[in-house]
Amino acid sequence: MAVSSVKAADGYDAGEAMCPYRLVLEHVTSRWGVLVLIELLERSYRFSELRRAIGRVGKGVSEKMLTQTLQTLERDGLVHRDAKPVIPPRVDYSLTDLGREAAEQVRSLALWTSDRMADVEKARRAYDETRGLGPRAS
Repeated sequence: MAVSSVKAADGYDAGEAMCPYRLVLEHVTSRWGVLVLIELLERSYRFSELRRAIGRVGKGVSEKMLTQTLQTLERDGLVHRDAKPVIPPRVDYSLTDLGREAAEQVRSLALWTSDRMADVEKARRAYDETRGLGPRAS
């Protein structure tokens, strides 16, 4: 079954009903989902710590996007949110067993990408040359 989907006129995503794994795949492989999962593989984080850790990897994530990403991954059963009833409030995020499994897969893909980037760049140059596109930004 194809991963792509078509939205019906009423906004209902028929592809989600036919391919229920598609949304989970999108969540796990999204820009911020990948980074959250890989960071949480190492240890649990408080929200602000996680935000800083992700910022060290690349462009920083907004509070809104990180909140949405964590909520989505929590809903999918990949992230556990532990809110402690103390003042000031303390919330820790960690991976569930399911989340750890997904994060290990995502990390493997990220490592493969890093290891094979030279081959990807070579293929891009060859592709561009055969189409007369010349040098392009990556």
